[in-house]
Amino acid sequence: MSRAEIVLQAPCDALVVPLEQVPDPVFAGGQLGPGLAIEPLGQMLHAPCGGTVVMCATTRHALTLRLGDDPDAPELLLHLGLDTVALEGRGIEALVAVGQRVEAGAPLLRFDADLLAREATSLVTPLVFIAGAQLGIEAQASGRVMQGERLARLSFAAAAARSGASAGPRFEASATVALEAGLHARPAARLKAIGERHASRLTFALDGAEAEAGRLTAMLGLGIGFGSRVAVRAEGGDAAAALGEAIALLETAEGSRSPSAAGSDAGTLGLSDATDAEGVLRGVPASSGVAVAPLVRLRALRIEVARIGAGAEQELARFDRALDELRTQLGDDRARAMREEDAQILAAHLEWLDDPELAERTVAGIERGESAGFAWRETLDAQIAQLERAESALIRSRAGDLRDLEQRLLALLEGVESSVAVPCGAILVADDLTPSQLIQLDSAEPKGLCLAAGGATSHVAILARARGLPCLVGMGQALDEALDDETLQGENLAVLDAELGTLELRPGPQRLAEAQRRLDSLAREHAEAFDAAASEARTRDGVLIEVAANIGHPVEAEAAFAQGADGIGLFRSEFLFLDRPVAPDRERQRADYQAALEAMQGRPVIIRTLDIGADKQLDYLALGQTPNPALGMRGVRLIEDHQALLVDQLRALLECRPPAGKGGLRIMLPMVTDLADVRRVRERIDALVDELGLAGDADFVAPALGVMIEVPAAALCAASLAREVDFFSIGTNDLTQYTLAMDREAPGLAARMDALHPAVLRLVRLCVEGAARYGRKVGVCGAAAGDEIAAAALIALGVDELSVEPARVPAIKAWVRRLDRARLAAGIDEALALDDAAQVRSWLARSITTNP
Repeated sequence: MSRAEIVLQAPCDALVVPLEQVPDPVFAGGQLGPGLAIEPLGQMLHAPCGGTVVMCATTRHALTLRLGDDPDAPELLLHLGLDTVALEGRGIEALVAVGQRVEAGAPLLRFDADLLAREATSLVTPLVFIAGAQLGIEAQASGRVMQGERLARLSFAAAAARSGASAGPRFEASATVALEAGLHARPAARLKAIGERHASRLTFALDGAEAEAGRLTAMLGLGIGFGSRVAVRAEGGDAAAALGEAIALLETAEGSRSPSAAGSDAGTLGLSDATDAEGVLRGVPASSGVAVAPLVRLRALRIEVARIGAGAEQELARFDRALDELRTQLGDDRARAMREEDAQILAAHLEWLDDPELAERTVAGIERGESAGFAWRETLDAQIAQLERAESALIRSRAGDLRDLEQRLLALLEGVESSVAVPCGAILVADDLTPSQLIQLDSAEPKGLCLAAGGATSHVAILARARGLPCLVGMGQALDEALDDETLQGENLAVLDAELGTLELRPGPQRLAEAQRRLDSLAREHAEAFDAAASEARTRDGVLIEVAANIGHPVEAEAAFAQGADGIGLFRSEFLFLDRPVAPDRERQRADYQAALEAMQGRPVIIRTLDIGADKQLDYLALGQTPNPALGMRGVRLIEDHQALLVDQLRALLECRPPAGKGGLRIMLPMVTDLADVRRVRERIDALVDELGLAGDADFVAPALGVMIEVPAAALCAASLAREVDFFSIGTNDLTQYTLAMDREAPGLAARMDALHPAVLRLVRLCVEGAARYGRKVGVCGAAAGDEIAAAALIALGVDELSVEPARVPAIKAWVRRLDRARLAAGIDEALALDDAAQVRSWLARSITTNP
C-alpha cells in the first residue's frame, strides 16, 4: 500500500488544541476520524492545503476538502466552532463553492468571532480526516501558530477499495427527521458508529440522492434537515438492529422545536418479519435487550397535602425532622447499594437534598403560612419545571431526580407508604419512574421497562442498564392512550424489543415464537459465557490474569463463584458494620467471613479490614468533625483510637477455617501510608495468634497480609512495603482522587476523575516494579479493573489480578483473552508520556482496535 505525505498550514492565527481535548465527545473520541484542532484568533479560515471543495453545509459552519482527484482520496473536514450548526448560518460567510479547486492559503470562510463566542458552545475548530485514508499525524505544532505556518505533517495510505453490496439481510424503512439542526456532524458520526457496531451498511436517500453512513461528506451533502422524510436501508450483519437504531436516532428530538420521538409513525419501520404497523409503539432505546412478558401499568402516586399549615414553628419542626430522616434513608440506601451505579445516584440525591436553595424557599413558604408539604411541593415543582425547559437533554433528564426527592420527603411528612408493589416478572409501564422506585422494584424482578417520559441519559436509564433491564423511554402520550385498553394488561403477553425500539402490544403467535427464539438464543449465549468464565483468563500470549470479584456481603460470594470468579479480590467488610445500632460481635463476623470462604470453595478470599470514614460513617462510632474527611481518620488510621473494633475483627478472621484446610483467607489493610501502619497490625495479629493458641494448631494456616495502595505515598514506597507484605491491591478510585487532588464525591469533577491519567498509571507502574522485587502479586480492585480500556493499560503495566463486580467477571475474562500483553507492554511507555487521561484512553483504544 503506497503512502503519501502532506503538510497542513495553519488556516489562521490560532492556538493549537489536541483533538482529544476538544470539548465534544464525537470529535475527542475520534468517531469522525483522526486530526487536530485550533482555537482561531482571527475571523477568517484559509485552506490549510490544496484540494477541491466537496461539501459546504447550508449553515456554512462546516466545509470539506478532498485532497486528490480519486473519489477515495482523503477528505479534510473543517468544522468552525462547536454547535455552530444551531446558528443557521448567522455570522458565517462562505467564500468558496462546492466543486471549486483551491490552493493552500485560499480564503474559505469569514466569520463574526464575537457572535460565535457569544452564541456557540466553543470556537474550538476541529480539522478532521473523515474518509478514504489510514492517516497518522507525524509532527504537530503546539502553542500559538500564525496563519500559513506549518501546523502538522501527515502521512496516509490510500484506503482499500470498497466492496460491492453487502451479503446478508436487507431491510428498508423511512423516517421523519426530528433533529432540530438536521443531520450535522455529530448525529452523522453516530449513524456511522451504528452501522459499524452491527457490521451493516447503512444508506440514506433524499430527493433522489443517496449516501452511505461511512461517507460523512456525502451524508452532509444530502442536506437532510428538520422534518425531512428520509429513506433508510440497512444491509448485511445485524441489519434489523442497525435499521432500528438509525430510525430511532433520526426521529429522536434534539431541540425544543422538534416533535416528540414518541409521536413518530409506528409503521415506518418496514420489517416484514419483525413488526406489524398496528399495535406497535416506538420509543427511544435506553437499555438494550428483549423481553416477552405481561404488561403492568404503574400509576403515579399523588400525595395530598394541606395548603395551610398548623403554624410556622410546628411546620418548620416537621420539615426539619423529615429532612433528617430522608437524609438518613438515602445514606443507608447508599451504604447498602449492591451496584456502583445505585450508590453514585443516591450520592447525587444526597447532594441535591443539601442544596440550601431548596430549604430556603421551603422555609419561606412555611413562614408565609403554608404547610411544610405544600411549601416543599411548590419549591420542587418550580425547580422541576425549570429543568424541563432546559435546552440540554441531560439537564432535562435530571428532573426525575428532583421528583424522587419531592415524593420521598412528602411521604415522610404525610406518613404515606411510597414503595410500589407489583407482580413479579412483568414489563412495567409508567408515565415516569423515579430512581428510588426502580431500586425498590428489584425484588419484583421486572422483565422490562417502558416510560412515556424520560430520556436515555436519565438516572433511571442508567439504573436499567446496570441491571440489564430492557428499557424504552420517551414513548409519549401514545403509550398512555394505548394502555387505556384494559385488555392489554393481565395475562396477555407483549414483546419489548429495546434493540429496535419497539413495544408490540398484541403480538401474534408467529411474532411471539420469533421473540422467544431470540430470547432462547440469548440465553444460550449467556450460558456459553458462563462456561467460558469458569476457565482461566489468559492473554493471547499466554499470561494468566486472575479475574476476581468485589463483594460487600457473603451472599454475593455465591454469585461470584457462579460467575466464574477466580476469587474474592475485595470483601468490603464495612458493609457488615453499617445499618445497625452496634457493631457485629466476633461470632457474627466469623460466621459471615466463613460463609464467604465456603462459597468460594478454597479460592482466595481477600477481606479488607474495617474501612470507615470519609463517605461511610457508623452511628455508634464517634469520629469527630474533620474539615476534609477523605484526608482524616479513616481505614487503618482508626486503629489507635478504636483498637477494640480491630481486635474483634482480627479474632474473627483468625478463627475462620478455609475449606479442606486450604489457605484461601487473606487480610488486607486499607489506607496504608507506610510500613509503620503494617507493623502495628502485624504485631497485633502475632499477639492474637499466641493468645488464641493457634501457633501449635496443625490445621491453622496463617492468612496472608496485604495492603491496599490508595495513597500516593504508598505507591512511591511500594518497594519497601513489598518487603513485609504478601500482596498489593490497588484501589484506583482513591488513588486517582488523591493523585489528582479531586474529591471523588464532587459531581462537578466526575468527568475528570479518570484512572487513566498518566500520573496515576505511573504510580501503578511503581507498585508493580516494587512488588516484582520480592515476587509479590499486584491486583486492582477499583473501578478501573472493570473498565475494558483501563484494564488493558493495567495488564500492560504488569498487574496480575483484576477484581470487578460479580456480573462483570465473564465479560472481563473474555476481554482479557483478546489482549496481547507483550504487545501492549511494548508500547505503554508512549501512553505514559501523553498529557492527560483522554489522550491515554484514545491511544489505548486505537492500539487495541488496530492490533486486535
